[in-house]
Formats: sequence, structure tokens, C-alpha cells
Amino acid sequence: MTAQLQTAARQWPVARGEVIAPQPFKVYTQRDLDRIAPLAAMSEEARFEMKVVSTVLPFRVNQYVIDELIDWDNTPADPLFQLTFPQRGMLTEGHYEWIAELYRREADKAEIDAAAQEIRLELNPHPADQMEMNMPRDEAGERLDGIQHKYRETVLFFPSQGQTCHSYCTFCFRWAQFVGDKALRIAASEAQRLHAYLRKQPAVTDLLFTGGDPMVMKTKHLAGYLEPLLAPEFEHIQTIRIGTKALSFWPQRFLGADDADELVRLLERMVKAGKHVALMAHYNHWRELETPAARAAIRRIRDTGAVIRGQGPLIGHINDDPAVWARLWQTQVRLGIVPYYMFVERDTGARHYFEVPLARAWEIYREAMQQVSGLARTARGPSMSASPGKVEIQGITEVGGEKVFVLRFIQGRNPDWVQRPFFARYDAEATWLDHLRPAFGEEKWFWEDEYEALREDKLAVAA
Repeated sequence: MTAQLQTAARQWPVARGEVIAPQPFKVYTQRDLDRIAPLAAMSEEARFEMKVVSTVLPFRVNQYVIDELIDWDNTPADPLFQLTFPQRGMLTEGHYEWIAELYRREADKAEIDAAAQEIRLELNPHPADQMEMNMPRDEAGERLDGIQHKYRETVLFFPSQGQTCHSYCTFCFRWAQFVGDKALRIAASEAQRLHAYLRKQPAVTDLLFTGGDPMVMKTKHLAGYLEPLLAPEFEHIQTIRIGTKALSFWPQRFLGADDADELVRLLERMVKAGKHVALMAHYNHWRELETPAARAAIRRIRDTGAVIRGQGPLIGHINDDPAVWARLWQTQVRLGIVPYYMFVERDTGARHYFEVPLARAWEIYREAMQQVSGLARTARGPSMSASPGKVEIQGITEVGGEKVFVLRFIQGRNPDWVQRPFFARYDAEATWLDHLRPAFGEEKWFWEDEYEALREDKLAVAA
């Protein structure tokens, strides 16, 4: 099988006898806006707006996305354009005018950068207390940067070589990783630190590599983190998850890239050695699954024995339509991908532009589920990754004459919270957990006192 995989990387077959030819990776950032050919057809005002917004929020796009994913005849409404290119509404009017006026009067770069940084700090760059509550500490009390351990069974690792992406999503809740401020980044480069921590955590079964996108790393660097986990001392690490958008934004990573063959063989070795390898693929629209390269990359990964699970947030201007989700999940099942999560857009960055009321989110989820078979109903949601845990909206109903949201923890800081239903007063405008209040006259959530105690302990240590 390995020899077949090595040959296939150079001419991976697709429908009708076509082959996928290797392509060079070409990327554009804010300073390259004038070099993106399709933007020349847009007004000078539209291009200026992109410049202003991308001064505050990160922008990065590559040639594959430009050529293969965006429908340039339908901009700016095209969902893949909204997914990757900055829009004026992503900043509040006050923030937009602040930066725009600096450009109009030709302020110096230092003044513009300072204003942009001040705005970023107002955008909740690290939601859900992840800097204070999720990062473990060593025996000396030093914070282990680059590691997050929020849930008992799962550790997140942020390799320093993977703290960028092939393109940036405009809604990304980890946008603060990409604005050039080291104080806002979560990253670690020491494999030994990760492995030393895991040795002392026998309850951990799942390790998630995240970022950024670990698939921007060279295979030799990824192997340095993964292969030591095959030693007997890491038998408790059953599942290796790799969060990635590469299947959408740069499928050549698995096909024609210089070390694509090495990457495929690495995944194959991990699977044969007994690890469950799961690529946690981020998808926001079914069109990301339609290109020949994307489908070839999916087939190649599945041939290694690795599983691909599809997840992504429900976001305004991009996929706030049940038909889009139904087609996305149907396509994933047809291609052998397991639908996994529909998330609620997090309370950070340009949330005012992308967020969808929780009531509407549940309606979209429900209507989409009604259109698919049981194999696609593995997708859980709508799910809020809040500080106490992952909270799923199970429905809207009436109990004792009161209209309520039915909620449950899919995952929690205390495992005893998991799968316990609880109820919130119905609120048509609420977009996040902290907008909701307990139903039936209750003053607190059942988990609130314990959570506050946990939080106080964590913040006291952090201080």
C-alpha cells in the first residue's frame, strides 16, 4: 500500500481520467491586496474597506481559494468570499471610522498599529477564559504554554510551527493568534514538554493538535510530536486528533506537496500501530467539498485508515441556511466523512457580524436534520464552547406554561455535569450562554456555584 501511496501523490486520479497536477503554494496578505487580480474589478471604495478591516483583523488567502472556491460573479455575497475576504461590517462603525480616518490623513504606521491593537483588545481575543483556566502548570507552578487541558480526557496542543493557516477564516475565534502580537499567542515548540506532561496524565485518552493549522507544518516536525507517542508509556493516548482546514484551503498538502508522501505514510504508521487518527476537518460550506483536488485528498487520507470528522460553526453571511447544512452533511457522508459538530459562533472578534440568535440556530439545525438520513445525524449541535463546557441546545419547548431552551453539557469542566439537562428562559435575541437566564424562577444554574469556585481557584493561581 505504501508504494501505491507514494506514486499516487504525483498523479492522483479523479473522475473521467483526469489527474491532479502539483501546484505551487501562493499566498496573499494585506500588503498584497492590490496584487489579487479579481479585486481589480471592485470599486476603489470596496478595496479601501478591505484595507481598513484587515488592519485590525488578520487576512490571508491563497491562489487555490481564489481560483477554485470563490464565485467572483457573486461577490460580495458569495459565501466563500465572505469566508476569506474582509468586509466593512466586520468592524463596528466606530472602530471602522477610527482606522479609516487614520489612513485618510496618512497617519504614520506606528499610530495606525497602536489604534488597531487597542481595538483588538476590545474584541475579547481569548474567549472562555482559555488563557487563565485551560493552561496547566508544572510542579514549580509555571504555566505550560502551548498546552490546554480543559476536559479530563482531552489535551490540546498548539505546536509553534503550526500557528498559521493556508488561508484565514474571517470569523475565526483564534484570530488573535495571527495578528503578530506574541502576548496573544498560544504556542509551544518543545515536544519533550508535551510528552512529559502526557506521561503524568493517565486519564488523558485524546490528544488534539490545533493552531492555527498543524497541517502547515513540515511532516518531519509533525512526526517529532507524533511518533514518540507510539512508545508503551503512551498507551493511554488512544486517539490523535489533528484540527485542520487544509482539506478545504490547500488539499495539495496531501497530494502534490514536497512531503505529501511522508505525511500520508506517517498517518498510515500511526494507524497501523494502533492509534485512532482523526482529522478534525473544518468545513463551512458544501462547495469546499466539490473540487477534484479536495475529493482526491479525502480519498487519500481515508486510504491510510485515518478518519475524517467534519465540524464548523453556524455563521451569518456564510451558512445560516438549513439547506446549506443539509447538503454539507449529505456530501460529507457520501465522501466518507463523519459529520461531527455544528458550533455556535464564539463571542470574539467580529461576532456582531457573524452571530446568529440561538433560537434561529436551533431552527436551522432542526430543519437541516429533517432533510438527511441517520448517517448524517451524527452531527451534534448547535453547541456553544463556553467556559464551563460545551453546551448543546437540544430544543425549544414549553414546560409548565413557560417557553424554554432545553440545554445539556456535551462536555464539562466537571464530568458529572455531562448529559444533565437544564433549562433557560426563552430569549429570541440571545446569541451566547451568558445571555441566558435559568428558567422556572431559579436564581442559578445547577453548575454555577461549583464553576465559580473552580474559576476563582484557577484565577488565583494565574495571578
